[in-house]
Amino acid sequence: MSGYSLETFISDCENQAASGDEPSDIVRAITPLMHRLLGGTRDFLKPEHFQTEPDHYARNLVYAAEGTGLSLYTLVWLPGQWTPVHDHGTWGVVGVIEGLLEEQNYMRLDADQTPERDVDIDLRRGGLVLLSPGSVSTFVPNPDHIHKTGCAADRPRCVSLHLYGRTLNSFHSYDDQAGTRSLIQAAHNETRLGQHE
Repeated sequence: MSGYSLETFISDCENQAASGDEPSDIVRAITPLMHRLLGGTRDFLKPEHFQTEPDHYARNLVYAAEGTGLSLYTLVWLPGQWTPVHDHGTWGVVGVIEGLLEEQNYMRLDADQTPERDVDIDLRRGGLVLLSPGSVSTFVPNPDHIHKTGCAADRPRCVSLHLYGRTLNSFHSYDDQAGTRSLIQAAHNETRLGQHE
């Protein structure tokens, strides 16, 4: 388990992403790599990767490939902080570092008819997943994975590592009560690999 560096993980993931395989095959291949990375010393994580925000969860950039390639973030939730209901527009692999990550899944019942519309969206809550340290979860687009994730108010801080198939600087946010979605820009803290070394 030890000795698997972040640099090797990123190189292995870039090779897999460039393979031309289907997203489901890419995440299947990367999942054990994320598990292996989490099982090591985790000394690749610096204090800046654990930055928090008082009013919302924090996204701390660890690595972004040039152009529209892979991106890796730590997401940090203080107790009671949640993402909005959202999708990703790409595949992803998520590994939990610390705490208990709660994931509420949603199903889009109208997606087969008009998946690209932004109004009259029929969302229903699906299953709930609790991910503890060392757990790895994945998702693929088409249909896109719609969920919200966060940390319950009665639990300690949660930190997870998120690898995406693109630079995740925007995503769709859903209002499940109004039946709408909108494209929002996703800010992050600049803490990328090598920046502070």
